[in-house]
Amino acid sequence: MKKEIHPKYREVVFHDVEADYKILTRSTIQTKDTISLDGKEYPLVKLEISSASHPYFTGAEKFVDTAGRVERFTKKFGGDYFAKPTKKKKPAGRL
Repeated sequence: MKKEIHPKYREVVFHDVEADYKILTRSTIQTKDTISLDGKEYPLVKLEISSASHPYFTGAEKFVDTAGRVERFTKKFGGDYFAKPTKKKKPAGRL
């Protein structure tokens, strides 16, 4: 195996800031932030969402307004977006 071509594989803390959930794992991700955990200094990666805050895993439902989406789309784009295109007549060929 060639030396100095592989990224450094090390312990990293991933922090879900929304749920205040920290995961200590190993990764090659590069980061400038650090965190002290159990008396040791680890690189820190901040996440917006993880299994601790994702609605699929937490069971929390988000209300999605589906009523009126098609109507808004047809109003915005003129209403004939889904209409079948008309066939153009071919011009008469030369002899």
